[in-house]
Amino acid sequence: MVFVFVFAVVGVLIAANWYLWRRLVRDTTSGPGWLRRGGALLIAGGWVLAIAALVAERTGAPFVVQQILAWPGFLWLALSIYLLLAVLVGEIVRPLLRRYLERRRPAAVPEAVRDTQPVPATAATPNDPPRSVGDTPGLPEDAPDGTGDTPSPRLVAAPSRRLFVSRVVAGAAAAAAVGTVGYGTYGVLNGPSIRRVTVPLAKLPRSAHGFRIAVVSDVHLGPVLGRGFAQRVVDTINSTQPDLIAVVGDLVDGSVKDLGPAAAPLAGLRARHGTYFVTGNHEYFSGAEQWVEEVRRLGMTPLENARTELPHFDLAGVNDVAGESEGQGPDFGSALGDRDRTRACVLLAHQPVQIHDAVDHGVDLQLSGHTHGGQLWPGSFLAAAANPTVAGLERYGDTQLYVTRGAGAWGPPTRVGAESDITVIELASRQA
Repeated sequence: MVFVFVFAVVGVLIAANWYLWRRLVRDTTSGPGWLRRGGALLIAGGWVLAIAALVAERTGAPFVVQQILAWPGFLWLALSIYLLLAVLVGEIVRPLLRRYLERRRPAAVPEAVRDTQPVPATAATPNDPPRSVGDTPGLPEDAPDGTGDTPSPRLVAAPSRRLFVSRVVAGAAAAAAVGTVGYGTYGVLNGPSIRRVTVPLAKLPRSAHGFRIAVVSDVHLGPVLGRGFAQRVVDTINSTQPDLIAVVGDLVDGSVKDLGPAAAPLAGLRARHGTYFVTGNHEYFSGAEQWVEEVRRLGMTPLENARTELPHFDLAGVNDVAGESEGQGPDFGSALGDRDRTRACVLLAHQPVQIHDAVDHGVDLQLSGHTHGGQLWPGSFLAAAANPTVAGLERYGDTQLYVTRGAGAWGPPTRVGAESDITVIELASRQA
């Protein structure tokens, strides 16, 4: 079954890239040559770099190798998606543009027909026989167009028009794809925006009205997003002056050895009630135990299936479901089993799918990430198929779930239709 799935995916990739080559390269060139070969090499080489970047990251290749491969490889992933979408849109534009040009410029007359057309009567005497275009003074008989060449009797303009349309559509598609990826990459590298959301909790005491929790997820420090990006995240969070900071997983894509210096600015996070951390699925690809110790050294408090009682509510955290493969999965009983249910409870859990266990354990608010809001449109539709909530605040029974789109990006450092964010949750007491 796995083999069939892999074979199907490879087949789809080959077909999609052949289609891209056909529309962007073959249809825009007049014949075989180095341009067509170069286009094929560019598309194939881009995918070689992309696959190599993914493999290097997951297998723990030397970090310098990961950095060399990551930028071109991951950007090609994003670019190929939007090239394909733009070319598909071009299929709608292509016949419309061709029809427009046909109305603006009539099709050429076949020369075999033109040679039989009589010259106007004003150009001949009454006794002269009808003259063909070839008899026109000043033009050689074998060159009715004045060039000295005799084209074959066929339509001249139609092939040129098709080539022109193909080049216009391909050029527009390439420009749209490059512009989209460029803008989406700039948005990520420029740092996350701040979102503010008010969440009322029935059990929250009046004294805690206005308590602010800065929620950050999916920073994804790695071969692309490094120390400078981490510092921007820290500065953005601190500028909100939160009462508490919640880091809800997928902080890194790599080992402590490689990314320890990149994560160092996180020691500068400041909040009156501290910074708390739970694991995401990517921590288990990167050495979760080592990262738990590292974030503790950086001043964060890991909540590994644990709970702490704050002055106004309980704060709990559970491990990510990816930890089950290492015997470190989520344990809601340990985190929430013996708590006082008359107190409000906020749960940190990386994946939104954990909401159903949160409902069963009487949690008032779950804070999650993981989805990236889809990151690259139309990825939001895939994210919606795999998660109960893709982004924002929703209610499940008596439990509310807030999902942040995340501060960074995985794979391509690019977001389209899913702006990165750090969310400030302001808790509201219904008793106030």
